Amino acid sequence: MAEEKLTEDLLERLRASATPEEYLRVGDTIDRTLPEYLRGLLDARGFKRADVIRRSGLNATFAYDIFAGKSRPGRDHAIMLAFGLSCSLIEAQRLLRLAGVSELWAKDRRDAIVIWCLDRGRTREECDDTLWRLGERTLFGTGPL
Repeated sequence: MAEEKLTEDLLERLRASATPEEYLRVGDTIDRTLPEYLRGLLDARGFKRADVIRRSGLNATFAYDIFAGKSRPGRDHAIMLAFGLSCSLIEAQRLLRLAGVSELWAKDRRDAIVIWCLDRGRTREECDDTLWRLGERTLFGTGPL
């Protein structure tokens, strides 16, 4: 997958542009769907969908529908998919944005734990263990509320 420019960098350039056309001429805007993004991550890593789905812990039928664009994941399911794809924090945030759910927020206790786990390359199971240990609801849907 081609390296994308960070939103913050693009925003800085947009704000410095004299007109919208000046910014748009460079062509840094994208119109990408969640399934396209997921396929790009799969291709970049050489992963098979079945392996990603197994690592994510998602229901296989539902996950295949997400990859096909037939279903949209909720926030926790999108996070689980990010773990299954071994996403970096930036990739996970993009996945969440494309799924139409809120991004991870470091000021939120549960989100902070998930961010910490993503940042350190933990698995979904390891993240759930950490969430459980710290008294937070797990991604797989168990644990304290």
